[in-house]
Amino acid sequence: MSLISLASSQSVLSSSTNPAHNFSSLSYRFSRNGNWVSGRNRLHAKSADPDGGTSQVGDASSESKSGSASTSFLSVLCPLLKLFSGGDPSRERNDTLEVATSSLSTLARLPWGSRSLSEGSDTQEISNSDSPTRLQLFEFEACPFCRRVREAITELDLSVEVFPCPKGSIRHREMVRRLGGKEQFPFLIDPNTGVSMYESGDIVNYLFQQYGKGRSPSTGLLESTLITGWMPTIFRAGRGMTLWEKARPDPPSKKLELFSYENNPYARIVREALCELELPYILQNVGDGSSRTKLLVDITGSKEVPYLIDPNTSTQIGDYKKILSYLFQSYSASPSPV
Repeated sequence: MSLISLASSQSVLSSSTNPAHNFSSLSYRFSRNGNWVSGRNRLHAKSADPDGGTSQVGDASSESKSGSASTSFLSVLCPLLKLFSGGDPSRERNDTLEVATSSLSTLARLPWGSRSLSEGSDTQEISNSDSPTRLQLFEFEACPFCRRVREAITELDLSVEVFPCPKGSIRHREMVRRLGGKEQFPFLIDPNTGVSMYESGDIVNYLFQQYGKGRSPSTGLLESTLITGWMPTIFRAGRGMTLWEKARPDPPSKKLELFSYENNPYARIVREALCELELPYILQNVGDGSSRTKLLVDITGSKEVPYLIDPNTSTQIGDYKKILSYLFQSYSASPSPV
């Protein structure tokens, strides 16, 4: 599948950018001959949140010193973490260690990413024809700046399309380079407003301005990355950072769907696997107080997460260990019988 056909199938970007939003932005339109035609109106961001080893192009020279420091730190941290990562993510794991390190990651990020601030009210309609379209987030699980954005999305009770971009990504990193001009994460596209942007702080502010109904991010969220943001990356030894070498090169025809919330220790392990397999999915946030809790209960009879739905195989699974086994068997380049 070509990049253009993949991008067009994901409903990426509308044609105008709202000038009232003082954020890094980029507008595109899709021409009849199937090519992207760019109309760039970029505002330089205050700081950069790139991942280690990024390939900066376009306006890369505008990135700040702090962004370079973050890149250098991750460049050193990534190979060190791989030494302790437990090797092949598809192999049998020490469940006690997995849950313990993920639970420590959850404790490190309290109180962010565990509850919805919406008090059960609907914050976003599920997309249908003319209804508001889901936001699209390009990120990778181990990135502390991406984590901050996912925590904000949990607080806002939003359903989003996630395009994992692990190191070594085949598809999604190239999409970010083409659409945004540089390989930097997180990268958000809001098809409802035509806004696209980098910078985790800018993204969080934008999301609360656009979808928060007057609410503000929970206390300390915007300042949290340098304090505890790196702890889950370290505790999890870089899980959710690198593309699995045996991952299937082509995406499934339909996106998987995951009921999760950011700071759940079991859901974290599943999101890491989705990232390592570079599988795009619909993230249904069901933090405490979420408006989607009833939907989850109606489907599963329980509030427990994670819960995975794969429309490609009509599979539904609720146990994280079974989900891991299913994902690595079903989406390897040479899948084993399930």
